[in-house]
Amino acid sequence: MISVGLGILLNPLNSSMVSVAIPRLQNAFQLDFRSVSWIIFSFYIASSIAQPIMGKVSDLFGRRKIFLTGLVVAFIASLLAPLSPNFGYLILFRIVQAIGTSMMVAVGMAIVRIHITEKQATALSVLSIFLSGAAAIGPFIGGIIIHWWGWSGIFFVNIPFVVVSFLLSLRNIPNDEPSTWVALGMSSRKWFRLIDVSGILLFTVGLVALLLGLLSAKSSEHISLGNVTVGLIGLVALGAFVRHELKATSPFIPLRTFAKYPAMTWVNVEFMLVNVLYYSLFFGLPSYLQMVRHVSEFQTGILMLSLGLCSLVTSPIAGRWIDKSGPRPALLVSAILMTLGSVWLVILNQTSPVVSVCFALAAFGISNGLNNVGMQAALFQSSPKEIIGVASGLFNTSRYLGTILSSLLIGIVMGGKFNFEGFQVLGIILTVIAFSLIFMSSRRRESGQLQES
Repeated sequence: MISVGLGILLNPLNSSMVSVAIPRLQNAFQLDFRSVSWIIFSFYIASSIAQPIMGKVSDLFGRRKIFLTGLVVAFIASLLAPLSPNFGYLILFRIVQAIGTSMMVAVGMAIVRIHITEKQATALSVLSIFLSGAAAIGPFIGGIIIHWWGWSGIFFVNIPFVVVSFLLSLRNIPNDEPSTWVALGMSSRKWFRLIDVSGILLFTVGLVALLLGLLSAKSSEHISLGNVTVGLIGLVALGAFVRHELKATSPFIPLRTFAKYPAMTWVNVEFMLVNVLYYSLFFGLPSYLQMVRHVSEFQTGILMLSLGLCSLVTSPIAGRWIDKSGPRPALLVSAILMTLGSVWLVILNQTSPVVSVCFALAAFGISNGLNNVGMQAALFQSSPKEIIGVASGLFNTSRYLGTILSSLLIGIVMGGKFNFEGFQVLGIILTVIAFSLIFMSSRRRESGQLQES
C-alpha cells in the first residue's frame, strides 16, 4: 500500500502545487495569466487522456511493469522540466509528467483491485489518504518550496517520492501475468490491433479538440468560429471513436462491456458530477473570500485547510463503514452533505461571518472523503476484473473532466469578474447538481453479481 501510495500521490501533488507557482511563472517567462494558466490545463487534459490508455496497456502487458515505467517517466520529466529554455518546453515536460503520474494512478487502483481481496474499502481509504492528502497540502508545500527555492523546486520535490516508491515497488508489488492475448513474435499490424491504436488516436483527437475548444473560449471570454470548429471536430472524432470501438475485436474502451454492466457507466457519471461540485467550491471559494470579502491569502489558506483535513479524517472511517455496509449508504450521506453545503453558499451574504464558510468546507470535505472511497468501491463492485485497468483509468478521466467542467462553469457564471451575485448563482447550480446525486445514490442497487461470477 505504501509502495502504491507514494506513486499515486504524485499526480494530485503536482496538479495542486503548481497553482501557487503561477505568478512566478508569469514573471519568469513574461506571460499573461491566460497563457500561463495552460500549465494547469495541459496537465488535466494529458491526465484525462493518459489514464484510460495506460489502464488498457496494463491490462494487456502487466500492471507492475507499467507502474514502474510510470515512476521512471515521472523521474525524467521532473529532472528536465526545471531546465526548460522556454515555456513551450515546460508545457511539454509537464505533459510528460502527467503521463507518467497517470500510469501510476490508473494502475495503482487496479493493483489494489487484483491483489487485495479482503477489506478492499479499507485499502482504498489508505490510498484516498495519499490522494486527498497530497491535493490538500500541495499548495502549502508548493508555497514553501517556491518561497525558498523558486518555481523549479516544485519539480525537484518529486524525486525522493519517485525513488522511494520505485525501490519499495520492486520488492513489494507482485508480478502479474500479461493477458492471454499477448504473444511473442506477433506482427506489428496485430500489435496495433491488440492495443487498438486507431481507437486511442480517435479518443485522443476527439477529447483534446473538444476540451481545447471549450477552454479557448473560456480563456478568450468569447465564442469564436475557431472555437466552435475545434469543438465540432472533437465531437465528430468522438462519434467516430464510438463507432470504431463497437466494431473492434480488442477495443481500447470496451463499450459493449460497459453496456453489459451499466452500473460502471453510472459510477463514472456520478463521479464526474461529484468533482464538478467539489472543484467548483475548491476554485470558487478562495476567489469569493479574497475578491468579495477581502480576506488575505494567508487567512484564505488557513480556512481552505479545513476542506482537506475533513477529507483526510473521514477517509479511514469511510473505509471501515463501506467494508461493512457497502458504498450506497456512504454515497447517499455524501450527496446530502454536498446539498447542505451548496445551500449554505446560497444563503451566505456579504455580512456573514467569514468563518461561517467553514460549514460549507466541512460538508464538502467530509463528502469528499466518503466519495473517494465510496465511488471507487462502487466501481470495483460493478467492474469485471479483466478490464479493471481501463475501468480505473476512465474513472480518473471522469475526475479530470469534472475538474475542467467546474472551471468552465465558474467562468460562464462569473463572466469577466468574480462577484457576489455570480457566487450565489453558482451556489444554486451546485445545489441542483447535488440534489441529482441524492436521487442517483438513493436508486443505487448493491449487487454481488460480479463477485459471484
